[in-house]
Amino acid sequence: MDQTNSRRRFFAGAATAVAGLTVARSALATLPEPVIQTSVNTAPPLIPNNGRPYNPVVTLNGWTLPWRMNNGVKEFHLVAEPVEREVSPGFKVNMWGYNGQSPGPTIEVVEGDRVRIFVTNKLPEHTTIHWHGQRLPSGMDGVGGLNQKAIPVGKTYMYEFVARRPGTFMYHPHADEMVQMAMGMMGLWVTHPKEKHPHISDVDRDFCFLLNAFDVEPGTKTPKINTMLDFNIWSWNSRVFPGIDTLNVRHNDRVRIRVGNLTMTNHPIHIHGHEFLVTGTDGGPTPPTSRWYEVTTDVAVGQMRQIEFVADEEGDWAMHCHKSHHTMNAMGHTVPTMVGVDHRGLIKKIQKVSPDYMLMGERGMADMGEMEMPIPENTAPMMTGQAQFGPVEMGGMFSVLKVRKDQKPGDYSDPGPYKYPAGTVAQEYTGPLSEPARLRSEISSGKAANDKPSPATVMNAKKPNSHSGH
Repeated sequence: MDQTNSRRRFFAGAATAVAGLTVARSALATLPEPVIQTSVNTAPPLIPNNGRPYNPVVTLNGWTLPWRMNNGVKEFHLVAEPVEREVSPGFKVNMWGYNGQSPGPTIEVVEGDRVRIFVTNKLPEHTTIHWHGQRLPSGMDGVGGLNQKAIPVGKTYMYEFVARRPGTFMYHPHADEMVQMAMGMMGLWVTHPKEKHPHISDVDRDFCFLLNAFDVEPGTKTPKINTMLDFNIWSWNSRVFPGIDTLNVRHNDRVRIRVGNLTMTNHPIHIHGHEFLVTGTDGGPTPPTSRWYEVTTDVAVGQMRQIEFVADEEGDWAMHCHKSHHTMNAMGHTVPTMVGVDHRGLIKKIQKVSPDYMLMGERGMADMGEMEMPIPENTAPMMTGQAQFGPVEMGGMFSVLKVRKDQKPGDYSDPGPYKYPAGTVAQEYTGPLSEPARLRSEISSGKAANDKPSPATVMNAKKPNSHSGH
């Protein structure tokens, strides 16, 4: 964990001003030392060394914020500041976040803990923090102008309340919210039960992450902040595939995954190879009588879903958002559909005028997963990622659940590709092929199934121009 106080800053006009906002060490003498993390790798769980014990979570491509105990109060220190986040290898984005990262660190406490959070503002504008979903005094709710004065540039404010109920919550600004959240300001909060809870199971692995999104033009580094719905970087904890770490578990582990959504649309989260139960929402644990098995659960805007399952099927299993365009990276909304268009004789003519012209989409877009297509610097490829059988042709909100018999308890390292037992991988059939069956109507009319329809039956469909609502 990098605990240096160096900051990467951007916004040329604000760089000098921001650089002068460092809070003097003497001024922080009564505060917990701010802990800064710059690594994008999944940190191991933070085992509590004081306070009440709990089973810690693992934040996917993130970490848990350390604390200090002060007369029975658990104290944390968040620093709101400009950061640079590596969204995927070779693709870095200027964001705003907390303690060196976007999202900020996960805060873990125990039900009944009195919590004190110091928030130092090193942004170029004022901010607040709203503790999304928490029961707390109204004056600690963090809505600028309504519950408190916004935290001025260079100042430190203090929030204090009791963590009253167990569950998974989020934190984010409620000041210039559209800009600050579009820049990546958010984080997770987990309150563990103080004793055995009838609706909360003991688990072997407990993962959590946030769904967030950005609008970053290819070749640029700073998100467009006035985007309402038309995002192009769909991410988990500000990372996109193949930059999202895998979820590595032991065979027959009971696994919990907590997912919070702070994008502007819903996300149907789907896991292959296993059924799961929704065991928690923003409102807390769900009663067992309300649960049923699913393979996909929809997480709406501003919501959280907690799912649990037994990882009893070995292998490499996809886990992703089931909106297909959310498993891509910086796609072009205006790329024309060229499927079925015959380019023969046309390409050479175009290349005389534009030598770099490349045929794309004549047979679908799968070719993009294999070709090394020139893209602007600091841009994530649209369909990317390699596995043992070739291109995965994914991006964005996609990762892999890896279930292994030899994964040791407490070991979260990537075990590598799955070794498939002989005869368990789909492969080419080389035997004889029979004539496909025809419908009676086709036989009586004398038409083969592959006959082209008459011009009168051809229909043209046009997609809407807008991507609103995605």
